[in-house]
Amino acid sequence: MFQWKFCSALLLVLVCHNSTGLGQQTFQSPLYQAHAHNDYRQKHPLQDALKNGFWSVEADIFLVEGELLVGHSQDELSKNRTLRKLYLNPLKKHFQEKKKESNESSPPFTLLIDIKTDGEGVYQVLRNQLREYRELLYAYQDGKTIRHPVQVVISGDRPIEMITADNPRFAGIDGRLSDLSSDKSSQLMPLISDRWTAHFQYRGKGKMSETERTKLREIVRQAHAAGRRVRFWATPESEELWQELVAARVDHINTDKLEKLHDFLSQQSQARP
Repeated sequence: MFQWKFCSALLLVLVCHNSTGLGQQTFQSPLYQAHAHNDYRQKHPLQDALKNGFWSVEADIFLVEGELLVGHSQDELSKNRTLRKLYLNPLKKHFQEKKKESNESSPPFTLLIDIKTDGEGVYQVLRNQLREYRELLYAYQDGKTIRHPVQVVISGDRPIEMITADNPRFAGIDGRLSDLSSDKSSQLMPLISDRWTAHFQYRGKGKMSETERTKLREIVRQAHAAGRRVRFWATPESEELWQELVAARVDHINTDKLEKLHDFLSQQSQARP
């Protein structure tokens, strides 16, 4: 079920009016493997990702005076850049206008939320906010999955016990490679993420060794067998590396260069039968 096509051969054009004052934009059909790393640093957070067909975005958050602010470090935070304003409200508007129905043949849009500090304190505020978007978000209640367009996954300073205990729960946990054999369900831990450079020597130039190629594919095989998706961060912005990730069926390809990855994955899709 994790061997999704990268995008439809026919590019459908969807027009919506975004909530950040950018006017009308054109949103392409999804490139399911495209992940916008530190998306909030793009010129137009979330909107640039959607415009390029990305199906996964990452937002780092801090708790400041009771509000969840988005940014990589505290010195770049602004009261105008909240999680609600940059992501939750625009995603709600986008999927309402798009009227996309969840179905078993495609993955949910992933909102990866990286808690930078004070995981338990931040999560207490975050889960209260997420409850207000129950019609938008995947939920898990009494052992059952309630499907909606967007799946929230918590990374960074993860309060694992608090997340696990929630019922209903509106977020999953981002695992690490050390969790490949975890007994946690894929409902609770839908994603495995780890630093590329901590596990692989290949830097996206020349040919990847067969040893590392085999290692990569085994990681993906194990994760998929457990119903989990796979992502690496700190990956070189290299088409040679992206080709290896595509071939290995890595689910989320990390990038800060949205248009470059968009063009690469679109070409890959067109080349497939």
